Amino acid sequence: MNITKKRGRQLLGAVALAGAAAVVLAGCTTTPSATETGSASNKTLTVAQVNEVTSFNYNTPQGNLDMNGMINYMTQPQFVTLGSDYKITPNPDLGTMKKISDDPLTVKYTLNKDAKWSDGKEITSDDLLLGWAQASGYYDSATQDADGKVTSGTQYFSLASASPFQTEYPSDITKTSITLKYKQPYVDWNLVNPIQFPAHVVASEAGTTTSDLLKALKDTPAGNPAKPAPANATLKKVADFINTGYDKTSLPSDKKLLVSGGPLMVSAWTPKQSMTLVPNPKYTGSHKVKFGKLVVRFIGDANAQVTALQNGEVDAIQPQASADTVKALDAASGVKVEEGSQVAYDHLDLNFGSSVFKDENVRKAFLLTIPREQILNSIVTPINKNAKVLDSQLYLPGQKGYEESVKNNDSSDYSKVDIAKAKQLLNGATPSIKILYNTENPNRVDTFQAIQSSAAKAGIKVVDGGSAQWSSLLAGGDYDASIFGWVNPGAGNAAIPQLFQTNNSGNYNKFADPEASKLAVATQSTLDESKLDTQKQQIDKIAFDKAYGLPLFQSPGLFATGSKVKGVQYFGGQTGIFWNVWDWTK
Repeated sequence: MNITKKRGRQLLGAVALAGAAAVVLAGCTTTPSATETGSASNKTLTVAQVNEVTSFNYNTPQGNLDMNGMINYMTQPQFVTLGSDYKITPNPDLGTMKKISDDPLTVKYTLNKDAKWSDGKEITSDDLLLGWAQASGYYDSATQDADGKVTSGTQYFSLASASPFQTEYPSDITKTSITLKYKQPYVDWNLVNPIQFPAHVVASEAGTTTSDLLKALKDTPAGNPAKPAPANATLKKVADFINTGYDKTSLPSDKKLLVSGGPLMVSAWTPKQSMTLVPNPKYTGSHKVKFGKLVVRFIGDANAQVTALQNGEVDAIQPQASADTVKALDAASGVKVEEGSQVAYDHLDLNFGSSVFKDENVRKAFLLTIPREQILNSIVTPINKNAKVLDSQLYLPGQKGYEESVKNNDSSDYSKVDIAKAKQLLNGATPSIKILYNTENPNRVDTFQAIQSSAAKAGIKVVDGGSAQWSSLLAGGDYDASIFGWVNPGAGNAAIPQLFQTNNSGNYNKFADPEASKLAVATQSTLDESKLDTQKQQIDKIAFDKAYGLPLFQSPGLFATGSKVKGVQYFGGQTGIFWNVWDWTK
């Protein structure tokens, strides 16, 4: 939702499967050891990506970026993955996830006895308990004001999306298993992955011990905002470390932060240039990679990515899709192009915390000036001639429910630019609107300029708030509107409260409609598919009626590979080109 690319809204949701720089040459800061390169092959694969890594924890509001999620996917344990058809696929390399009961919903997680972290330590229920605590929000007792500031109680783990599921404290805990009993049904139970970081590393980094961490997890009561208990000092130290301790802009000198439970592990990082991953020597199972090194080049410019591919500097690219990029690739020899739609969309969101948009008429007037058809025709239609303007905030074209929702959600109110009606709603007002967007993304630049030009016709001054650091500014709210993209996992519904629940940490534009918030929370425990669709369509209608913002278009996707790499297949979800990295050969 990776943002787009801020996973692009990573929508990973916080518990969904894990869950989109300057043009430079690659370089390595360290040389992998002989152990690290002890793979079935000594081949190096190099892939270009748009965005640079900013954190090894994609679950926080500031770390919720597509590239962070991709690195997490390759380096951290996963109970499930998604297939090319977006179907949930169990990953027996780590262990098993088994539903024991429907009422109450009860799920048992069992680790393989030979599962290990890259430092040789066993992966145990200690790690599952920490992962569950991090993702569930079980201990949180915080009450927040309209700006998200904690006014009472304690907020422990900071999540990009407030946890949509609630369980009791885990039961039947053994060395290799835990059982989660849900307090109410949870629609995405089969996407919950209660593990991310090694408990022994986190405890050490937080200045405590694993045994004291486990004691804190056991002794701290469930959060109760109405009657908050005093903060547990040990648990707070652990949470504070997880919240910010994995945020990095270069290779950490403390190598414990790089301990991996996935098929790959980070070994080098040249800021603004590249990151190198090598096989995790302790990883076993069908997802072991078939090469000796993976170099991820950070190349923001699509043309530079194409040039790097043509010159053999990289083996595969995932550039921003555009007509010029497709044309350049079509003219290249020995290049294989994979195209498709992403489970992602570009959108304009209005900041409901902004004074200029307190007036609903100003919100609606501004939206009536947005030239969505023009934006689509300049960015997407040259790639996909059948593309249409996106008319839903919750569905994408082709998904079940899209057509029905569009018929009833009042998106038709904004089907065409209407400057006369915008002026009428403004009644002589000439508001100034500052828009945040990524200045290094050509598509976002084009979108901003089109909006700025059109809005001026209604007397609206659109101020350039663009920044290369846009993603770090998104949660701050120092803007009136924002242009970016959400990338969904491709399965599940965890993203809904992230966007529409009042005070959710992922609700960046501070949308606070009581009915939409209530419905968003309700979607997480609605197992009846028909009822779930009704709830989603009701939220969709509220979003348009309240002038939440406007969806623009479903994002086109593009992979391209040279002749030497095999196994790369198109995938439009959050994990991008790396979704089947274990199938790649060179």
